[in-house]
Amino acid sequence: MKIQEAADLLGISARTIQFYEERGLVAPVKGMNVYREFEEEDIWRLQTIIALREAGLGVADVMDSLRSADGHDYEQVLYYLEIQRSALFSKRMEIRSMIESIERIIEIVKKEKRLPPDEVYILAEHSRRIRGQREWEDQWNYERRGAAADPRARGGATDYADYSDALDFTVRSLAPLPGERGIDIGCGTGNLAGKLMEVGAVMSGIDQSREMLKQCRQRFPRLETKLGNFLALPYPEGSFNFAASSFALHHLTDDQKGLAIEEMRRVLKPHGRICITDFMMDDLGDKELPREDGFYPSLGSLLERFEERGYMAKHRRVSEMIYIVYAVPFH
Repeated sequence: MKIQEAADLLGISARTIQFYEERGLVAPVKGMNVYREFEEEDIWRLQTIIALREAGLGVADVMDSLRSADGHDYEQVLYYLEIQRSALFSKRMEIRSMIESIERIIEIVKKEKRLPPDEVYILAEHSRRIRGQREWEDQWNYERRGAAADPRARGGATDYADYSDALDFTVRSLAPLPGERGIDIGCGTGNLAGKLMEVGAVMSGIDQSREMLKQCRQRFPRLETKLGNFLALPYPEGSFNFAASSFALHHLTDDQKGLAIEEMRRVLKPHGRICITDFMMDDLGDKELPREDGFYPSLGSLLERFEERGYMAKHRRVSEMIYIVYAVPFH
């Protein structure tokens, strides 16, 4: 098959195929007449390239993905695709925020019959600040620490001495019915999600660490896992009956915690409930925080954030520093 025939078959230009050739993504055999001959394997490779480019991968990432596929390293291919999915969901949230800002500006112009620069500037600054808050950085190196960061692997370290009890109380607070769908955000190696599955919940686990998710899948093959974080959950609206998280919320700044509550609500069904278990401060300023640095919330401020967003929230103290916050929407 000649290059133009391949281009017509795939619905792309011959120049695009030449570009992929120049970048080393495809290498058709040259026949006796020096014309390229595209065989079935070349067509399959071009289809794969087109699909990956359509998914938003750059040329360098496409090349890495193809190399991994050639070496039958499909875990690596999956990782590239999951990174792109996570990036697209983050972009989706950014676009949604921009649309909301535009809608507010339109309302202002309709009301005042002019474009007031001060108000528009304030809205633009707010939108920029929100976009900045949605950028989450792994300051704790969980990607490299992997399973070693799992409290179960610490042999009862002091920081997590009440860890197992906290997870058990979390499950009791949620009390999932068999078949209910739940999401565990910052699932790590799957400790909380595994306990929820034991009582009949159908769970999905989200974590920013590829290594954590790898360990999680090995322990719980039936658990659906996706790369992601609190600020851009890779699921559509109304996907779950409840959202849970254990010892992960303190990785977010105070402003990001509010965005996380809104994002959890987005993926929950009507009346969906939220349960957060973590280290929290409750007028205990002299208490020593765990060795792992973080943005530890005050219990009062977290309860307020839920109430401001239409939730009725209650709490339970598990130990000196560990609390469980359980929230359901007012309506």
